[in-house]
Amino acid sequence: MIKSLKDFTVLHNGVKMPWFGLGVWKVEEGQEVRTAVKAAINAGYRSIDTAAGYGNEEGVGMAIKESGIPREELFITTKVKNSDQGYESTLKAFETSIKKLDLAYLDLYLVHWPVKGKYKETWKAIEKLYQDGRIRAIGVSNFQIHHLEDIMLDAEIKPMVNQVEYHPRLSQLELRDYCKRHEIQLEAWSPLMQGELINHPLLKEIGDRYNKTAAQVILRWDLQNEVVTIPKSVKEHRIIENANIFDFELTHDDLEKINSLNEDRRIGPDPDNFNF
Repeated sequence: MIKSLKDFTVLHNGVKMPWFGLGVWKVEEGQEVRTAVKAAINAGYRSIDTAAGYGNEEGVGMAIKESGIPREELFITTKVKNSDQGYESTLKAFETSIKKLDLAYLDLYLVHWPVKGKYKETWKAIEKLYQDGRIRAIGVSNFQIHHLEDIMLDAEIKPMVNQVEYHPRLSQLELRDYCKRHEIQLEAWSPLMQGELINHPLLKEIGDRYNKTAAQVILRWDLQNEVVTIPKSVKEHRIIENANIFDFELTHDDLEKINSLNEDRRIGPDPDNFNF
C-alpha cells in the first residue's frame, strides 16, 4: 500500500519518482502558479509537473527557490512543446526551459506529444541530454502503444515514463498493461477529468463509506492501479484535500466498480489526431 506523499516508484534506471504530485496545466504564470506550487510543497508534495507549453516555468522555478526545500528533495518535470520538436530545436528548448526554471538539472523531461515525423528526432536529443547528465530520467507523454513501439525500434534508451490522459472514463487498460510489461511507468494527467466526475453517484457512494470525496476516491484508484498521478489545483485547501488519500484503501470490489465506468472517452486530444 502506498502510504504517504513521500512514497515513490522506482523507474527502470533506478531513479525514485514520487507517486503523487502537483500538475500546473492552465495555471497562470506569475503569482497564481507560485502560490499553488508553494502551497503544494508546504503540504508535503515533492513532485511538480509543468511544460514549456504551459507558459509558467519561470513561476514554478521561483516557487521552488522560495519554498526553501533542498533541490535534491524535489522531483521536477517539464516537457518539450510541439513546435520545438526535432533534434537541434529540442536541445535549444531544453536550455530555455532549464533557464526559466533556474535549475541545474531536470528530474524528468518528456516529449509532450507524438508529433509525426519529429518525435523520434526529439527522442534522440533527449537521450543525449540524459547521457550528458542534464536529466535524471526521460520519457514521453500522450504516446499510444504503436508510438512506443516505433520509438523503441531504434532508441538507445527506452522511455522511463509515459504520461497520458487517465481517469475512470478512460482507463487505458491495454496501454497500462503494455507499459507495465516494458517497465515504463504510467502517469495520469487530468485524473479528475477536469472535475467532470466529482459528482458521479458511484464515486460519491464509495467515498461516503470511507468519509472521502469522489475526487479522493479517483486519486486513490490511480495509486492502487500503480499509476503516478498529478492532479491540478490552485486552491490550497483543495491541494491539501487531494493529498489526503493515504489513510484508506479501496477494496477489490471498489476497484472493479470504478473500472466499469470506462467508456474510452477523452476530454483531451486524440494522440493520433491532434493539432499543434
